[in-house]
Amino acid sequence: MTASHSETAVFDLLDRGIQQFIWQQNWHELRDIQGQAIPLILKADRDVILAAPTAAGKTEAAFFPALSHLCQSPTPRLIVYISPLKALINDQFGRLEILCEQLDIPVWPWHGDISASRKQKFLAHPAGVLLITPEALEAMMCGRGSAVAKIFANTAYFVVDELHAFIGNPRGKQLQSLLHRIERAMGRQVPRIGLSATMGDMRLAAEFIRPGQGEAGQEAGQEAGQEAGQEANQGGRVALLTSKSDQTDLKIAIKGFLKPTPPPVPPSKDKNAEEEEPDQIIARQIAAHLFQTLRGHHNLVFPNARREVERYTLLLNDLCDSLGIAKEFWPHHGNLAKEIRTDTEIALKQSDRAATAICTNTLELGLDIGRVRAIAQVGVPPGVASLRQRLGRSGRRGEAAILYGYAIEEALDAEASLATLLRLGTVQMTAMVLLLIEKWVEPPRASNLHLSTLVQQILSVIAQYGGTTARQLFSLLCAAPAPFHAVSQAVFMNLLRQLGEQELITQDPSGLLLLGEKGEKMVNHYTFYAAFTSEEEFRVISGGKNLGSLPISQMVTVDQLIIFAGKTWRVDEIDDSHKALYVSPARGAMPPIFNGAGCRVHTRVRQKMRQLLEGDDVPSFLDPTARRFLAEAREAYRRGGLADKIILDQGREMMILTWLSDDANEAILCLLAASGVKAALAGPFVAVQKSPDLNEEGLRRRLRALAAAPLPPIPQLLAPAKNLLREKWDWALSRDALQASYASQFLDLTEAHGWLKSQTAFLGNSG
Repeated sequence: MTASHSETAVFDLLDRGIQQFIWQQNWHELRDIQGQAIPLILKADRDVILAAPTAAGKTEAAFFPALSHLCQSPTPRLIVYISPLKALINDQFGRLEILCEQLDIPVWPWHGDISASRKQKFLAHPAGVLLITPEALEAMMCGRGSAVAKIFANTAYFVVDELHAFIGNPRGKQLQSLLHRIERAMGRQVPRIGLSATMGDMRLAAEFIRPGQGEAGQEAGQEAGQEAGQEANQGGRVALLTSKSDQTDLKIAIKGFLKPTPPPVPPSKDKNAEEEEPDQIIARQIAAHLFQTLRGHHNLVFPNARREVERYTLLLNDLCDSLGIAKEFWPHHGNLAKEIRTDTEIALKQSDRAATAICTNTLELGLDIGRVRAIAQVGVPPGVASLRQRLGRSGRRGEAAILYGYAIEEALDAEASLATLLRLGTVQMTAMVLLLIEKWVEPPRASNLHLSTLVQQILSVIAQYGGTTARQLFSLLCAAPAPFHAVSQAVFMNLLRQLGEQELITQDPSGLLLLGEKGEKMVNHYTFYAAFTSEEEFRVISGGKNLGSLPISQMVTVDQLIIFAGKTWRVDEIDDSHKALYVSPARGAMPPIFNGAGCRVHTRVRQKMRQLLEGDDVPSFLDPTARRFLAEAREAYRRGGLADKIILDQGREMMILTWLSDDANEAILCLLAASGVKAALAGPFVAVQKSPDLNEEGLRRRLRALAAAPLPPIPQLLAPAKNLLREKWDWALSRDALQASYASQFLDLTEAHGWLKSQTAFLGNSG
């Protein structure tokens, strides 16, 4: 092993068996993140977060020292590895099994495909490495009750992979709660190791991995950094390590496409069918460029929605067929059957045959798919963090990371909307790429109360112990530094009363809380353990074979043609009672309407968009069409004098030009709605409907009044609001709790009110 003196010293800390494994792999040096992590993790006395690009060796950076600790321990110890994906567990099992077999350390994958007998073997001797998802971990805890403390008694580490995929969402809060509950049952803290390829504010990551201790113990963290011989950002007692190898060269090209104007619809034609034609035309154009650019290599294409995955897979493979060449394009999304997804993953790993996956974020995470040459992004990416994560799949082994972006815009005409005039899709994609180059990503939202997930955890704890008291529940889940410490005792008690009214829980004469009749049924159903909402889906079946599942968001009829798994099918039968579509192969179809997951846009992105419109520099990565789009956007921006406008009169409506985040804009919308003004979100703006009583000057007065007044209470603010149900257990909340939960998740009232106050001078002008 060719290494410096310091690297050799770190290498010597590892167990001899791991040293031999490194030699056998012909690895000549440790990666920098491994050199930083090994001395810290080996001691098993603190939490550590490792942030490094894909393929930078962060998995080994965690497991080499953790396994060395197990090898050097006089008693059997346990590493609990937690992943957001079952597929990632299977992938890690394949990687760890070879190493751990040499070390005589058992590896235990735990999910629905693992036999009960194998799980019993682990439970009989819980030592080695347990690979599990949060859902499976919660199912184990509910099913094993008071045995949880014994099962995890010898745990040396919790390793959380793809940490960024958990922060700020229901699964992350579920995971925090599960780890806290296990530690409370054990009576001690266990070192937590977080692995991530994408990070924004590392202090928020530290607060996530160890709630309530993100800002404490700076001296301990600094000492850890000095001992490791590296510069580590510190998040309190959590050591934050960032790879220095995140210097991959980037090659970026954004290509613009102009969507054709729909032709007039003859009276005899189906208007709805004709309206899809421009989308199909532009998709064919993009598919042709993808085919020409990506063919012959391994790539990933992200079209943002499952319906578009189907469309592009079909178009690209049609091009293969037309040239008489082997299929190179493979679909991958969460609703496809496991066998189809596995075929795609196998194709990507084969180095002797070109393969490109058309995928959703299912291939955004760290699943090992081998070497990927380029990433293609069709349309605006969900966010900068997502774009960075996707781009991290490219550029391995010293090669540049390649990104092809496809910006689609509508034709300009007399009826063009403000969004079309400003070419907001192209401008937003360009802004996100520039922020990516600046190494900025969106921070997670830290203020969410997560009341829906708290409901689940209340039911889960009662199920685990067979009953508990309100005092014990609050102490376990809500008393600082518990994961739900933002929930007050009053809110918690009101929540318990509401759950009782919903028959989810009940109380016996002694005061013990038990599962109610409805709660018992729901906890005993396999869907209970997922903290997130699942769409209603239909299985797609052909010739007795299950092809996968499809979320139905439009009417489906017999003889309708759909695209699924990259092929065309005719619907032969619809079984509503069993949620099944029976199909047969066909030709020619419009893509089914899938509900793609959206992403809330951050103010930093919107401000970068505004800077682009007000500037003169043209990014070199834009092609001539995309440059034209940017030039047209800048001309419209300057012609309209938008740099000096807060309100833009557009005839039937007025646009409030905030350039704020979706959360701040929605807060402004709610403030207006509470004062009787009809408004709607419009990208970077808030659209206000005119009325006889509300013109531009009237709107200015309303906004000045909102700036001068204190923020109203949440129940008053959201009194007119409908459709607040967003998360799995929201239906069980009282109206007040639902409003508070929604506001904490989707409204940034502080930013909105601050912006209104800052614009008071402009709002006083009538010009």
